[in-house]
Amino acid sequence: MCGIFGLISEKQFSQDHLKFLANHARQRGRDSSGLVYYEDNGYKIKRADYDINKLLRNNKVNSRLVFGHSRLITNGLHDNQPVVRDDCFVIHNGIIVNHQELWQKINVTPLFQIDSEVILGITVSHFSNGGSIEDLPARILQLCKGTIACALAIPKKGKLLLFSNNGSLYFGNQKENIYFSSEKYPLEKIKCENIRQVWEEAIFVDIPISNRLEISDKKIRTTDLIPSINKIITEEAMLKYEVHKLKRCTKCILPETMPFIEFDKDGVCNYCNNYKLLNKPKPKEELFNLVEPYRRSTGADCLVPFSGGRDSSYSLHLVVNELKMKPITYTYDWGMVTDLARRNISRMCSELGVENIIIAADISKKRRNIAMNLRAWLKAPHLGMLNILMAGDKHFFNYIEIVKEQTNIDLNLWGVNPIEVTHFKAGFLGVKPNFVEKNVYKKGISKQLEYQFLRFRAMLESPGYFNRSLWDTLSGEYYRSFAKKNDYYHVFDYWQWDEKIVDDTLKQYEWELAPDTNTTWRIGDGTAGFYNYIYYTLAGLTEHDTLRSNQIREGQMSREEALMKVQDENRPRYENIRWYLDAIGMDYKTVIKTVNNIPRLF
Repeated sequence: MCGIFGLISEKQFSQDHLKFLANHARQRGRDSSGLVYYEDNGYKIKRADYDINKLLRNNKVNSRLVFGHSRLITNGLHDNQPVVRDDCFVIHNGIIVNHQELWQKINVTPLFQIDSEVILGITVSHFSNGGSIEDLPARILQLCKGTIACALAIPKKGKLLLFSNNGSLYFGNQKENIYFSSEKYPLEKIKCENIRQVWEEAIFVDIPISNRLEISDKKIRTTDLIPSINKIITEEAMLKYEVHKLKRCTKCILPETMPFIEFDKDGVCNYCNNYKLLNKPKPKEELFNLVEPYRRSTGADCLVPFSGGRDSSYSLHLVVNELKMKPITYTYDWGMVTDLARRNISRMCSELGVENIIIAADISKKRRNIAMNLRAWLKAPHLGMLNILMAGDKHFFNYIEIVKEQTNIDLNLWGVNPIEVTHFKAGFLGVKPNFVEKNVYKKGISKQLEYQFLRFRAMLESPGYFNRSLWDTLSGEYYRSFAKKNDYYHVFDYWQWDEKIVDDTLKQYEWELAPDTNTTWRIGDGTAGFYNYIYYTLAGLTEHDTLRSNQIREGQMSREEALMKVQDENRPRYENIRWYLDAIGMDYKTVIKTVNNIPRLF
């Protein structure tokens, strides 16, 4: 997942245009970068483990042809783009989820780890079997699963091929100058004409014929952005798990350690006695009427915030197939979106033909912030402060407003599960439950001030919280809880959320499951396994206990079934926990040993 762009001209083009296209591409990822430009009758290919803006500064490009790439690393950590082999090169935005099986099918040996290489492998196979260049894009799209938006160059034939299977590629011109970009917005800003989305029908562009490809790599990265998991039995054995003998509500399954819980004479908890149905959708016709003014005869007409999790994936399915809207999905990657989530984003967007705009934070900075806060938490463990580890994702709510402005689309349709209300995360901080609260997040100035006051008081117990991440945390909370939100609707306010229907529907898309758990919930979130391990170890409950309890109250599940499920779902997720700690640069053994030695609430 990345940003790609290009400029081709008969004469010299504007350096300002090049810088603008590059700077916009970097909002999709800045882990690595690549440039291709034509000089001295050959193609110079520059690749680096740093920001595209720095790569441009280090290479004074004076050419009539430049292609660029700014990357959010998903796989193939050591293989930067453009990918080059057999005298061809490609810059690719997307993830090909079946690339490993394709190599055997096309009978070509891979040279690198990166999934994008298979595009060149298919090219080699296609030409060796007598295929034409005109049929090549269709062949690639036929074989590959997952999102593809790419610029494929075949210098020997003097051709550049632009094609996509989800529309995340745009093409325009200024007189004789040709431009392309992953998004429409930058082409509009530099006043391109005849801007069109590259989708289904490929675009063929003439480029200089040459046999010369000169490659230069700047590899400076010393740490893995995508930790590899080599299962170590002794490490996994450090994760403690036992079925706690706690008093539980006789109606739901909440234990006695749930903050502010009380039981009546029949053993039923106050959460049950005060529960109001949350999964009670309004007539669908109301949503159809609400979205009608936003519909457009051409182009996308709504945004769908898309994490790659099960509920946002299912809501995207509903928006496309039931509401018959034409969405663009928006993903915010703050460093804790796992590759599994990214692959599911790729699957859904390619199958549904939906453009995906991704905005990536400075991943290294975000992970450094998490590590600083985790160190502070470990020095003074407080369950009410555990949420600070997830504070970095709240800028999601800021960037969607930016995406709305860039796409000129107002309507955004969210897929938040209505029964994900947990209460205990704020409860451990001292916030009493609002039993009629229908929002996953607390809203309102007075509620937020109460929450922030209690958080500040807890932070005083460990001065390490007052670090460089503080402004990022506070500003994120502002965008989530205070910033005004317009043209904002929840799909599950009008569609019944039914877990079985959700899971069965996603199977149609070959939606990928996690290897370390049987649940489909939270599996694309890099933080979930770690914080749920802490909650269970110290308090004997997790998000799964609250979700299953809500399902009992909604009449979706029996208490017996819920108990069986959480006994399985609360098991430690070694792979997810190890990935998380490796990603933020924390020593696994030290952290888990510290957590295991923290006093329990029971």
